[in-house]
Amino acid sequence: MRISLRTAICVASLFAGQALAAAAGLMASHAQPYPSKPIRFIVPFTPGGSNDVLARVVGQKLSEAWNQPVVVENKPGAGGNIGAEVAARSQADGYTFLIAADNILSINQSLYDKLPFDPQKDFAPVTLLGTLPILLVVNPSLSANSIKDLIALGKLSASGLTYASGGNGTPQHLSGELLKSMAGLKMTHVPYRGNAPAVTDLLAGQVQMLLSPINSVLPHVKTGRLRALGVASKARLFYLPDVPTIAEAGVPGFYNEIWIALVAPAGTPSEIIDKMQREVVAILGLADVREKLTAQGIEPAASSPDELRTRIGNEAARWARILKEGGIRAE
Repeated sequence: MRISLRTAICVASLFAGQALAAAAGLMASHAQPYPSKPIRFIVPFTPGGSNDVLARVVGQKLSEAWNQPVVVENKPGAGGNIGAEVAARSQADGYTFLIAADNILSINQSLYDKLPFDPQKDFAPVTLLGTLPILLVVNPSLSANSIKDLIALGKLSASGLTYASGGNGTPQHLSGELLKSMAGLKMTHVPYRGNAPAVTDLLAGQVQMLLSPINSVLPHVKTGRLRALGVASKARLFYLPDVPTIAEAGVPGFYNEIWIALVAPAGTPSEIIDKMQREVVAILGLADVREKLTAQGIEPAASSPDELRTRIGNEAARWARILKEGGIRAE
């Protein structure tokens, strides 16, 4: 069948018009100010933990500031790796972010045989969100009133000291391995299924010491059921002024803390990263936000994307060495 020149021109004009309309629609959608739809915060742990608290406190303020819902999705499992993989595989359009604990970004790659994502290549750093101080506590029955006493006891004991943790590769375990390495102590690791049963057995005198996130043990320190010997932070805590840092109390250079950060899928536009970083930093500076977070044992902390990237790299190198020296692998 032959088509006239006039008909061909009309058909071509019709297709061209449709293409232009589609392109105009696409451009209009991209021209919409960010954000133009709900934002998703993926929390790779169960509700109620520090990551979840940060997500909900910051998310609420972000929703109020930008007039868009911030949806918190809890996707726990495999030490945070399940939720992290979901975030890493999400579209890099600025509408999905991961509330990532330090283990996901700097420890798990050396702890697990294989990860379904690359912590340093698959995520774009946005900002640090907060830190959780780690407190070294002992059962009061232990005859140690200082870090130096503890070190002396550990060196005198033929079997060494016993220290509890919430499981293999947890911050409690790694903090203990770091202390063991730096202080030259003989210590036996006693892993539990979570920090709560570890604290329970420490209170009962079944183990001798624990390096724990402070929010889990501070109430027991205040009642005298546990004795605090040192904090793993770089400076003393304002609410525990009489408890020295572990570094100043006998292990120079010792430092460790749990930290939580905000990251996005790699490839997220830099202008969105920058806008999110500025807004979240402003939120973390609000008095009511700081009050809510510190009440949960979280110290609000912020950073630039570059500062966070440097922290991730430095921490990854440090823990790779500690894990290799201790022969530590995920269970």
